[in-house]
Amino acid sequence: MGGTLAKIWRFYIDGFKNMTWGRQLWVVILVKLFIMFAILKVFFFPDFLRGKTDEEKSDFVSTELVRRIPPENENK
Repeated sequence: MGGTLAKIWRFYIDGFKNMTWGRQLWVVILVKLFIMFAILKVFFFPDFLRGKTDEEKSDFVSTELVRRIPPENENK
């Protein structure tokens, strides 16, 4: 198993060493991931459950699930 992992590791290291455009593309990918998960999460996805007990969290989630049922699916 260790020999196989070492071969895979060397394969990827050699591939990254010989990249030309790939490095810039990886930088773009990493910057986009940082923006999506670090910056946008702070501004667009507030933590509604912070500071609540387990019972308050379950009440909040169940209330939100019931409140968001579309009207055409209420009687099904």
